[in-house]
Amino acid sequence: MYPLDRYLVNAYSEQCYLFYGFCSYLACCTSCIILWDWLYYLAGLEEMEATLGGETLMDLKISNLVKEFNGLKAVNNFSFQMNCGVYGLLGINGAGKTTLMRMLTTLMKPTSGTITWDGEDIFTMDGRYRKLLGYLPQDFGYYPDFSVYDYLMYIATLKGIRPAVAKQRVTELLKQVGLLKVQHKKMKTFSGGMKRRAGIAQAMLNDPKILILDEPTAGLDPSERIRFRNLISELSEDRIVLLSTHIVSDIEYIANEILLMKDGQLVISGTSDDIIESMPESVWICRVSKSSIDFCLKNFKVSNVKTIPGGAEIRIISRKQPTENAIRIDATLEDVFLYYFGERAGDNDDTV
Repeated sequence: MYPLDRYLVNAYSEQCYLFYGFCSYLACCTSCIILWDWLYYLAGLEEMEATLGGETLMDLKISNLVKEFNGLKAVNNFSFQMNCGVYGLLGINGAGKTTLMRMLTTLMKPTSGTITWDGEDIFTMDGRYRKLLGYLPQDFGYYPDFSVYDYLMYIATLKGIRPAVAKQRVTELLKQVGLLKVQHKKMKTFSGGMKRRAGIAQAMLNDPKILILDEPTAGLDPSERIRFRNLISELSEDRIVLLSTHIVSDIEYIANEILLMKDGQLVISGTSDDIIESMPESVWICRVSKSSIDFCLKNFKVSNVKTIPGGAEIRIISRKQPTENAIRIDATLEDVFLYYFGERAGDNDDTV
């Protein structure tokens, strides 16, 4: 064989080898994709079997939880158990709600006590627990120049959701939260309410079993608050939703159970009606002269003052009849809030 022929044969053999190697690489990649899809499918079946078989108990249990900062107990011996439904965590700002939320999301470890999901410690579960979790903090981060679509796709990537699944999920959620028509607009142009809706969409990307919302309606106008409450109620099916707020109306009508938190402790829990009925004092309406208004404000728990000709109509919480003309009326959850916390709901801002 001539040198040129030998060169051509060797070149051809090398090309065949490279081509074979490239094909093998493609086959390997294809196999990996098929394997990934199969594992993903099996994982889906496993989750489906757990759901259909009743293996997932949906039991989030907090036992004797304590969190100290420099000797100060922000959360003090807090115990509660949650199953499927909406739970409203109500307390004045600084009551320890945000600290409790951070421990429930594993962002902060307790000083003592435990949090378990279906009997297993959430800090031992680590990533397995976080896959079950959706979280909307009071101040969530976003890129102002991102469109809401790009933002959600970015968060989906961080959560390990496959692109094909993410695209479908993002579109579904944008429609559900009412942002589909503005999906390509930059988030810096959004109103406060629109940003909060984008926030709840990112929390729902992984279809969580536990949805934790920290002061989700903070800074929203009344119409946006109502819209947000309706959205939360809609999203509450087949999951645990824990909503922290200092605004009574946010949870009065959508929460299956309300937890009142004060000084890091659970004061009382139950349905709205149960909590109202448990209040040992009565609510009174009385009319007083202008000169008596200051006296009432200093000596009684006053939940409302309405100016009328010649004086004021005052709503008072008291065991005894505060004035001769006082008439006893039905209490509300707002009255209960005032009874336990000694101030009107929403007077301050929460930082603890």
